Amino acid sequence: MRARIRAGDAAAFGQVFDQHAGAVYRHAVRANGSHAGADDVVSLTFLEAWRIRDTLRPEGGDLRPWLLGIATNVLRNRWRTMRRHRAAMLRLPPADHVPDIADEVAGRIDDAAQLTAAAAALRRLRRTEREVFLLCVWSQLDYAATAEALGVPVGTVRSRLSRARTRLRALAEEEMNRSRAPAEPPARSGPEQGDRAATARSTQEEYR
Repeated sequence: MRARIRAGDAAAFGQVFDQHAGAVYRHAVRANGSHAGADDVVSLTFLEAWRIRDTLRPEGGDLRPWLLGIATNVLRNRWRTMRRHRAAMLRLPPADHVPDIADEVAGRIDDAAQLTAAAAALRRLRRTEREVFLLCVWSQLDYAATAEALGVPVGTVRSRLSRARTRLRALAEEEMNRSRAPAEPPARSGPEQGDRAATARSTQEEYR
């Protein structure tokens, strides 16, 4: 299969897509904390894989580490682009009107509270630790396959994963506690304060 892909066999590459597109999609969802953009990551990953097919090593078995390594690079580039976009948006003047999407957002949070907390905790990890955790734990690559995907030594994978697990436990608990924290009670409205003032004036007039 590796030889066929390196030779530009489109049929063989189609088989690889059918076998591994789901794994790439799940990796993108877990990395982003939502399904938004996951299809784009899959498309970009396989386009890039086809473009650099001649760099695929001839020897080896499972192609998943190669594909997830490419997907990781795609995600890095998307995150950089999003950061630049957010920075550009912050430099724009405020809009006159912001649409209210509270109901839609609340529904999504209710359906994916745990995933949201986990994603928030993952985003607080160092990028290198986050990538190792996603590949080893959620995509279930072994140390050697993760090292192949990221282009680092196996020992580096082990140490990064150990640090990631330790930090992630604390961060995830913190995020869940934050999401469960009760909202602060609303401040008293103006009319109530006006009513109390009117009552006080009436009482003073009564005893004059």
